[in-house]
Amino acid sequence: MTDTYKYSYKVGEDLLNSLSVYNVGHQKCEPEYQWGPGIRDHYCIHHILSGSGYYTAGSRTIRLDEGDTFIIFPGEEVKYYADREEPWEYAWAGFMGTDAASIIHSTEFTKETPYIRKGRIPGDRIRDGLEHIYEVKGNTFEATVAMAGALYSLLAVFMHFSEREVQEKEIQMTYVEKAETYIGTNYSYPITVEDVAAYVGISRSHLFRSFQTYLRKSPKEYLSEYRIKQACHLLKDTNLSVSAIAYSVGFENNLYFSKAFKKQKKISPSEYRKAHLNT
Repeated sequence: MTDTYKYSYKVGEDLLNSLSVYNVGHQKCEPEYQWGPGIRDHYCIHHILSGSGYYTAGSRTIRLDEGDTFIIFPGEEVKYYADREEPWEYAWAGFMGTDAASIIHSTEFTKETPYIRKGRIPGDRIRDGLEHIYEVKGNTFEATVAMAGALYSLLAVFMHFSEREVQEKEIQMTYVEKAETYIGTNYSYPITVEDVAAYVGISRSHLFRSFQTYLRKSPKEYLSEYRIKQACHLLKDTNLSVSAIAYSVGFENNLYFSKAFKKQKKISPSEYRKAHLNT
C-alpha cells in the first residue's frame, strides 16, 4: 500500500538512569502487519491514531481501535497486528529506567489490563505528548534530557488521570461513611433512602453508585441489613415482643419486618429467638 509509512528514532547508548526514552516513532501499517510474538526489554506505549488492530498476551486477544492506548511490559511475550480491512496507524514511545515501574504502577495500566480505552484520557494530550518526544529527539546529551522531560510530561497525563480517580473514590467513600453514620443513629426511625441521601447531600442515584462501589450493595439493602442486625440483638438479649422489636428497628409494619427478617436469616424472628434462647 502506497500510503503506509514508518518514522522512528532509536536512542543510542547515552541513556539516563532514572527514566529515558529508548525509541519513538509513528507508523501507518499494512493490513495484518504484525510484531511478535516477542519480548521487549523495556516499556512501550502505543496510541492508535486511526484504524484498528489486535493485541495478544498469553491466551487473550483484544481488539483495539482509534483512540485506544496500549502498553507492552518488559519481559512479557506479546504480539500485535493490524486489522485486515482498516489497518491501524499509531504513535509509540519505548522507555526504561529506575522510575519506570513505579510510574506505570501509578496509572491504570496493568498486566491484566494493558490498555486504556478511548475517552478515558483526552486523546489530544496523548498524541501531543508523543509528538513532542519525537520533535525533541537527538543524539546529544541535551536531546536525551529533553526527551526524558517530554516523556515525564506524557506519563503525567496517565498519572493525573489515576490520581483524579483516587480523589473521586475518596469523596465517594466519604459519602458512604456519612450515610453509615446517619443510618447507625437513626435506623430505629422510619427513615428512607431518600432521607439518607438528603442528609449526605447528594442524589439517591449518586448515593446508590457510591454504595455499589464500596459495599457492593444498595443503600436500601444496607439499611435493611443494619435493621435486621439490630433486631437480632434484641431478639437474643431482651424479652420484647417481635412486634415491639420491629418498631424498635424502624419497621412500621410487623408483617413486612417478618418477611424481611426471613429473607435475610432464612428463619422467622420467633424461630431465631428460640434457636438462640440458650446461647
